[in-house]
Amino acid sequence: MSVTAEKKQEIIQDNARAKGDTGSPEVQVAILTSRITTLTEHFKSHHKDNHSRRGLLMMVNKRRSLLDYLKKKDVERYNALIGKLGLRK
Repeated sequence: MSVTAEKKQEIIQDNARAKGDTGSPEVQVAILTSRITTLTEHFKSHHKDNHSRRGLLMMVNKRRSLLDYLKKKDVERYNALIGKLGLRK
């Protein structure tokens, strides 16, 4: 259910603002998005897994908080990230 180390490194390289950047909101949101999509697929076959559902809700809330922070700080970076990850309709 978690993201593999290789996949995580790939996500970090795609979204990092500078070399070695792992803590920027863009990277954190991208990793959370990957974990959320993985868990969403898990729930298609394990719909009664309420313990993992709680973790999913916490991840969604954390991503929402990071996106709100990024939108408040820099709208251009926010819009670029939303477009890149395809989060908004």
